[in-house]
Amino acid sequence: MDRPDVVLAAFARNEPTVGVEVIALALNHPAPSVALPVVARALESPDREVRGQGVVAPAHVARIHRTVDRRCLELPRGCPRGNEADDDLWSFVPHRRLPLWLWRHHLAERLLRWRG
Repeated sequence: MDRPDVVLAAFARNEPTVGVEVIALALNHPAPSVALPVVARALESPDREVRGQGVVAPAHVARIHRTVDRRCLELPRGCPRGNEADDDLWSFVPHRRLPLWLWRHHLAERLLRWRG
C-alpha cells in the first residue's frame, strides 16, 4: 500500500482495517511528507485500535526516513509510554527535533537503569 488516497477513502468508509493500511502506507510510501498527514489522521482517530496502530506508523517512517513531522511527534503525547514506537522515534529521529515529553521519558528511564 503506497497510495494515500486509498487510505483516506478507507477512513471515509470507516473500514475496520484502516489502521493496518496506515501502517502499510508508512512502510511503503517513498515521501514522508505525503504519508505523515495520513498517519496524523490515525493518531487523531476516535477508535482506540486505529490510534494504537497510528502510534506504530510514525515509528516506521522514522526508521525508514529518519524524520517525522512536528504534528506526528506531538499527537502521541497522551498515549502510554514505554512502547517500541517511542524507542524508534528516540533512536532514529535527531534528538534536537524530539519533543520534551519524549526526552523526559527516555532520560527518566535511563536514570532508573543507572541507579538500579
